[in-house]
Amino acid sequence: MKVDIDTVSTVERKLRVELPAESVNEEFVRAYESVSQRARIKGFRPGKVPRSVLKGFYGDEVRGQVLTRLVEQALGEVIRERGLHVVSRPEVEANDLEEGKAFAFSVLLQVKPEIDVGNYSGLEVEKVKLPVDDAQVEAALGRLRETHAQLEPVEDRDTVERGDCVVLDFAGSVDGKALPGGKSENTFLELGRANALPEFEAALVGLKKNGEHTISVAYPEDHFNRELAGKVATFSVTVREIKRKVLPLLDDDFAKDHGECASLEELKQKLRARLESEVREIQERDLKEKLLSRLIEAHPFEVPPAMVERQIRFLIERNQSRLASRGAGASGAEPSVEQMRKEIEPHALRQVKTTLLVEKIAAREKIEVSDQEIQEKVEEAARAAGERGPTIREIYRREDAREDLRSQMAFDRTVDFLLARAKVKEVAPPIDAKDKKS
Repeated sequence: MKVDIDTVSTVERKLRVELPAESVNEEFVRAYESVSQRARIKGFRPGKVPRSVLKGFYGDEVRGQVLTRLVEQALGEVIRERGLHVVSRPEVEANDLEEGKAFAFSVLLQVKPEIDVGNYSGLEVEKVKLPVDDAQVEAALGRLRETHAQLEPVEDRDTVERGDCVVLDFAGSVDGKALPGGKSENTFLELGRANALPEFEAALVGLKKNGEHTISVAYPEDHFNRELAGKVATFSVTVREIKRKVLPLLDDDFAKDHGECASLEELKQKLRARLESEVREIQERDLKEKLLSRLIEAHPFEVPPAMVERQIRFLIERNQSRLASRGAGASGAEPSVEQMRKEIEPHALRQVKTTLLVEKIAAREKIEVSDQEIQEKVEEAARAAGERGPTIREIYRREDAREDLRSQMAFDRTVDFLLARAKVKEVAPPIDAKDKKS
């Protein structure tokens, strides 16, 4: 076998492979022997059909099988011997395949780039101070209070006011066509909570209960769905129920019932501790993102388009699942795939760069995850999943799922390794416009 490899770019290789006539003939012999065992041709016993007859019936099929096997076997051997880390489907161009003659083909492959990692220890990153103040504690207490509010029917009026909770049916259209995702029945909506388009909520104020209404909603020029931006939608609306939210008193009894604390003051202390823990998590995530940004800045390299494309498709599918699970509703139709792609592509590129860099550093520092650690992680996830525990264990019996988990654990471990060696400088939080004016 003759092999020539050209470097098209840092992430592309062009392989030219030539196989001798002997290898070609051997593969044809194997293929025809296989066909002979299953061929059922009148006048011949299985396994005794002459090759000349088989060619007439199965020649094209055999030629296709031989070509596929020759390419796959030769390509696999070259990739193993040359240590190529292939990340794309091969683009194959093959010459005509004939018995008794040498066979040549060429392949264009995308490969992982060779990254010369060096500047990754002692990277400088800034940590923003995020103190928890009394106002944040009070806000958290208010949110807890909201979760235990009671909904009571409004009996003293039959029109919708700001701050009401309503149950309604609606169906929208634009330019006489039904609005995708713009129809729903028995939908609960709390006005003022930004759960729907503000213009839609504003148009509900003043509507009477059980009446059939038609409202117009102007979509803003900067609406995420460009097909709706600047257009006016018409909605038929029926308000089924009007309710008001009644908040519980904030006292020691509230703390005992809803916070498992002896007093309101103890509940506030508990909320402060939880907020401080959340702040630490936020700071650590922010530090890691900054660290990875610095890492990318220090190591410019070309990224295989195939890896970016796979990540884009993964993120689009995840976004579509999220949108489907919550429904677009009155906030408007979901964005198109083209819109998602445009927004997602920079994130996908960054994620691929980060993965390649961290993977390279993990290899250099010999950061690995053992099978035992994988199993412990699976068991931890299964216990946390409760009734879904057996399902979690079943998923991670698959080798691909375990390898994905191993890669993620190695990634996290490597980022922790980098953060432990980073130079972290604490800085004050930025002053927003409101604070500047005061």
